[in-house]
Amino acid sequence: MSLSTHVLDAALGRPAAGVAVRLEAADGTELASATTDTDGRVASFDTVLDRAAYRLRFDTGGYFAATSQTGFYPEVVLTFSITDPEQHYHVPLLLSPFAYSTYRGS
Repeated sequence: MSLSTHVLDAALGRPAAGVAVRLEAADGTELASATTDTDGRVASFDTVLDRAAYRLRFDTGGYFAATSQTGFYPEVVLTFSITDPEQHYHVPLLLSPFAYSTYRGS
């Protein structure tokens, strides 16, 4: 099983580079961390995930500060379930200073 993410800045119309992202177990234990690359991506987290619930915690406050934007959400936390550990899971985040959305990508 692999897990990736992609952060797009909808307000600026470009990938959100430099966003710190933490992967956590449901109890809050940090499993891995990464920073989005110049294309706004974390291609893979260095961990093995079983069938369970997990969280991705995005440091959007740090990103907004670095890009001279004032944001309403200092962090975005997405909780999702791994139901088939053999599949690839992609969890994109579309971000703007006053809104965000997500979906299960491919």
